[in-house]
Amino acid sequence: MIKIIITFLSYIFILFNCNLAADEVDGKLRIGLLAPFTGEYKSLGESLLLSTQLALAEINDENIIVVPRDSGTNDKKKLNMAIREIIKNGAKIIIGPMSSSSFEELEKYRDTIFISLSNKEPKISNNVINIGISLESQMRTIEQFLIKQKKRKTIILYPTNEYEKFIDQKIKSLKLKNFKIFKYNPDPRVLTGEIEKITNYTKRKNNLEIRKKVLKKLEDPQSKKELEDLERLYTLGPVDFDSLIIIDFGSSLKSVLASLIFSDVSDEYVLFTTVNQWFDENIFRGNSVKNLYFPSVNMKEFKEYNKNYYKAFSMKPDEITILSYDALGLIYYVWNKNNGISSIDDFFIKEKIKGKIGTFEFKDNRVSQQLKMYKTENNKFKEY
Repeated sequence: MIKIIITFLSYIFILFNCNLAADEVDGKLRIGLLAPFTGEYKSLGESLLLSTQLALAEINDENIIVVPRDSGTNDKKKLNMAIREIIKNGAKIIIGPMSSSSFEELEKYRDTIFISLSNKEPKISNNVINIGISLESQMRTIEQFLIKQKKRKTIILYPTNEYEKFIDQKIKSLKLKNFKIFKYNPDPRVLTGEIEKITNYTKRKNNLEIRKKVLKKLEDPQSKKELEDLERLYTLGPVDFDSLIIIDFGSSLKSVLASLIFSDVSDEYVLFTTVNQWFDENIFRGNSVKNLYFPSVNMKEFKEYNKNYYKAFSMKPDEITILSYDALGLIYYVWNKNNGISSIDDFFIKEKIKGKIGTFEFKDNRVSQQLKMYKTENNKFKEY
């Protein structure tokens, strides 16, 4: 299967280049694709290319020509070489790069528009549009959800790691109301003790023991019934918050959830939310929180995309590749609407654009996605 895919990818490269060489007629939409076809993220680059091929097949317009080039991984020389080759072949719009670390290099190419898959900054700056699922879009979606649920005391939790300062800045810029911030050490050996502090676990546990001692001295039926009920508890008394937003992923997220449950924080009384999990079913394994809510892309469209990708290439796509699929569709939509694309201003359109990941909106010099809220329930994802 791997050999078949490699052969197919080689064919795509040849086909794209042949189309470029054969076509000298105006009216064609040439789109560059920057992806890591070598290095550590080679498999991701190949998946991005296949995703673009899938979008081309579904659009079915011979006027679109894609020019793929290897951007490498954290290789400025290779990145610049790839961009120059794409521009030389007539493309003024490029899908990529994936990472915002390359943005300084993109400023050299002011006449070229880059549709980046980065989720770091939704602001449209100079010649770059980011269509990744931004933290800003996710937090706004969660905020509206909590307002509808009438939650008024929310704690935002996130780890002290390399993304800490970025999250600090984003949360500060959002100017959220009724929120408190708590940062935790991702080391599981330290984490539980930290979670116990914000949940006031020691005091609540002592409250339980004190109340049980009082009830044990009483003989009336009501006291005995209360004591029987308290024997099933670990703590007594509520926590000082009604909702949580946990900005974390994978095993680290599970550790936080486990520590919260250990500290006797029940999702029956506290609403647990987290950020986009890309419908990763690993969240069900080792997770004792029954109801966990998160904003995400359109699940129906996401599943359909995965299904079509697998049908076409007999392999599963990387999650981020749905962004390159939507990027090509977005470019094609704007190109058709404006009878061409002359500058980044052509993307500032009033109406919302529906894509696979959700609905795009270009407003106040920013890109936002209208995301939906989902929940985990009985080892399934459900739209809320």
